[in-house]
Amino acid sequence: MTQPLYESTIRSLPLLGRGKVRDIYAVGDDKLLIVTTDRLSAFDVILPDPIPRKGQVLSELANFWFDKLAHVVPNQLTGIAPETVVAADERDQVVGRALVVKRLKALPIEAVVRGYIIGGGWKDYQASGSVCGIALPAGLKQAAKLPQPIFTPSTKADLGTHDENISFEQCVALVGAELAAQVRDTAIRLYSEARDYAAGRGIIIADTKFEFGLDATGTLHLIDEALTPDSSRFWPAASYQEGISPPSFDKQFVRDYLETLDWNKQAPGPRLPADVLAKTSAKYVEAYEKLTGKTLG
Repeated sequence: MTQPLYESTIRSLPLLGRGKVRDIYAVGDDKLLIVTTDRLSAFDVILPDPIPRKGQVLSELANFWFDKLAHVVPNQLTGIAPETVVAADERDQVVGRALVVKRLKALPIEAVVRGYIIGGGWKDYQASGSVCGIALPAGLKQAAKLPQPIFTPSTKADLGTHDENISFEQCVALVGAELAAQVRDTAIRLYSEARDYAAGRGIIIADTKFEFGLDATGTLHLIDEALTPDSSRFWPAASYQEGISPPSFDKQFVRDYLETLDWNKQAPGPRLPADVLAKTSAKYVEAYEKLTGKTLG
């Protein structure tokens, strides 16, 4: 894991597609190889410089949560070592950063759970007193803890475009009432268990995004990733206070730097200075080590 990986070049398997961070390959008809690169997107633009160790953090932290939360819902893992499904000269691209997963039918929604009012939810609340049609108590401050976690689904956006928040009724229209309720209840339970665990490690999980898929029998599975700095807001509990946007264990260094530039937030993205890359990498590693209690190998 010494060299950052911006884009994988696995030729022994068919490439199915590349997302903002992950490259996806077919492993037979029923499995996928998901390679988590060190790419970083900000404002929905993939930046030209990789963040060292980011892909390793995302993969290993997702594995940690898949294992810890497996009693709540089945997940995509197969237990197959990724280095066994690629050619020998491609193994260095997958060790520590790839997963071999079940090939499942992904649901067309993202299951967002919010435990605190921040980001786009804060903007919605200021404008309407609600988030995704869910009325909230009056007088909440920015970053306030909500009385209970809320499920605020969104549609899945194409690469380079923004997800769109939807109401629960719109979620029902997309996947059906029974499945929508199952996704909502499962996502809130996953978030709640992870939130309680992280609190004991000095981290507040303000919100998070899950994705789900179905197998051939219709059984719900947790897919994609889980509770990483790319899909969640992690705040250090020691510095948390209401009324401000707390510091976070993610790409905030990058966002803050980009906001100082004369850049229109359209592709291509600007190059990043070495100190911004290093500080961002350190935040990802710190999040992993605080949550797992392990040193990143």
